[in-house]
Amino acid sequence: MQDFLTRLPKAELHLHIEGSLEPELMFSLAQRNGVALPYGSVEEVRAAYDFDDLQSFLNLYYQGMAVLRTADDFFDLAMDYFRRAHAEGVVHVELSFDPQAHLSRGIRMDVQIEGLTKAMRLAERELGLTSALIMSFLRDRSAAEAMGVLDQAAPYWEMIDAVGLDSAELGHPPSKFAAVFERAKALGLPRVAHAGEEGPASYIREAMEQLDVCRIDHGVRCLEDPALVAELVERRLPLTICPLSNVRLKVVDRLDQHPLPALLEAGLTLTLNSDDPAYFGGGMLENFKACERAFGWSQETFIDLARNAIEAAFMSEARRDELLERLAAMAG
Repeated sequence: MQDFLTRLPKAELHLHIEGSLEPELMFSLAQRNGVALPYGSVEEVRAAYDFDDLQSFLNLYYQGMAVLRTADDFFDLAMDYFRRAHAEGVVHVELSFDPQAHLSRGIRMDVQIEGLTKAMRLAERELGLTSALIMSFLRDRSAAEAMGVLDQAAPYWEMIDAVGLDSAELGHPPSKFAAVFERAKALGLPRVAHAGEEGPASYIREAMEQLDVCRIDHGVRCLEDPALVAELVERRLPLTICPLSNVRLKVVDRLDQHPLPALLEAGLTLTLNSDDPAYFGGGMLENFKACERAFGWSQETFIDLARNAIEAAFMSEARRDELLERLAAMAG
């Protein structure tokens, strides 16, 4: 099964590129940029990856990204992840980035996008791995600031495949950003949003109705509202589930207690993703393997999950057809 899961062509739709920063690269970039870290070793950093909740993770996450200063840093960060993902059978990655977290440190938008898009082009050329770029707004900051960031990104709108909404969910409902997402829609930018991870099922409905999203990131709490589940099923609105993340952030205590089987049974359109792989115990392959161990799913189930991701991805129709053909060949 491990060989099958490695060969399975996997598209990752929910990946925060800053959350792919492995401790080894963190130390290397810190040394390159003269950034002092509050850790003495790679082992000390890994030991800090024991989180009580989403906020305790975010504190470390924002601290770690302080080492990202130049376009080369963003390039190295993305290429480091692309190479690991490629080795795990990932064929397409949709990387979210948080411009506000860098702008607030004095790192310009062009620096961020130049480094990331350079890596995206190289990954396609050298690894055959396609990718898409999602610009995410930090929901624990103001909607006015998010609107300003959207405007600031004007020179790069054609390079951005979608906008998203992430960071601390509780107390920051999707409706807070309705005007920002309305403007993104007017610009022709697809929209996704984190909802129903720590926040209630009502946040998922808000994201659907007020932000007009084409995907829900996480969404595990939808089961609290049967009418919402029925609507998600009817619309085939994908949920980008992140199993190991949900365990690390105490959404569930253990993976075998995860609602994934119930979500599947309900007929929802699910995809598996790593979220922040450096912090949550592994990338796409580890998430797939963990689900196989926890739930004993068949090859057919994993093929269905992989197909959902390819069908929901931001990619050319030619690329989609190519990947669906590869998937069909595995299904026999």
